[in-house]
Amino acid sequence: MYQTDLTVAIGGLTLKNPVMPASGTYDYFDCNANVFPMSDLGAIVMKSVHRYERTGNLSPRIVETLGGMINAVGIPSCGIESFMERELDHYCQLDTPIILSLSGSQAEDYEQSVQIVANDSRLAALELNLSCPNVGSGLPFSSDIALLRDVVTRVRKQTKLPLLVKLTPNITDIRVSAKASEDAGADAVVVSNTFRAMKIDIQKKRPVLGNISGGLSGPAIKPQNMFLVYQTYESIKIPVVACGGIGCWQDAIEYFMAGASAIQVGCCNFTNPMCMVEVIEGIDQYLKDNNYTSLSEIRGLAH
Repeated sequence: MYQTDLTVAIGGLTLKNPVMPASGTYDYFDCNANVFPMSDLGAIVMKSVHRYERTGNLSPRIVETLGGMINAVGIPSCGIESFMERELDHYCQLDTPIILSLSGSQAEDYEQSVQIVANDSRLAALELNLSCPNVGSGLPFSSDIALLRDVVTRVRKQTKLPLLVKLTPNITDIRVSAKASEDAGADAVVVSNTFRAMKIDIQKKRPVLGNISGGLSGPAIKPQNMFLVYQTYESIKIPVVACGGIGCWQDAIEYFMAGASAIQVGCCNFTNPMCMVEVIEGIDQYLKDNNYTSLSEIRGLAH
């Protein structure tokens, strides 16, 4: 399939290539541009499914900004029980590993969701979105190390599926949250989610987003997130999945040299529906042109 070995191992899961969409950034069905088969991807990641049904935030939910976009969608969801019963089979038709992203408002939500999911054979792995706010403090789960450790420990006891923990960048030291995730049983960490941001309409003299603030994604955050990946790689032994500002294969190569094992493409999918395929092809060609036989040979080279 490729000129080089692009396989990546995450826990007990082996991906044929390291590229997947970030949660909530690619519609696999109704709004899909249908320019390539989903089986071309290393895996697909679901938009985060909440424990309970949710409507999400007030509109406007998305606004463009220089170098990216700010979103405050609010994780609208049908709830985990409805998703497992009515929607999951639909995704199984895509012929590529399915990573289910889970969100919650408190620790018990994640535990209960995974009890419902258990070790469902239709799923290849779980991603815990611990970069979303919890009800108690309003801060992201992974910014509270005790709470982060509690959630991951609870979930790890409920499933044997590979477990990815998505961390917030809005924290003093991401190495602490990454190490806590590893110690609690995570198979990989995703670094990271969006950076807190806002935009003001100077004519209306008020915030543009219905939620006032949201999360900044896109090329603008790549240099910041690159450093977080670099730091995380040096602090843990489990794989790092890089997510933040990837718009071309060169960005991906940078992340691999910073220590990433795999990548998630987000914002760029909205402007270039072929982005992920172009990234896969570019990684493969770069390795061949530089006389590497496998992706693993360049991982962490910048250290």
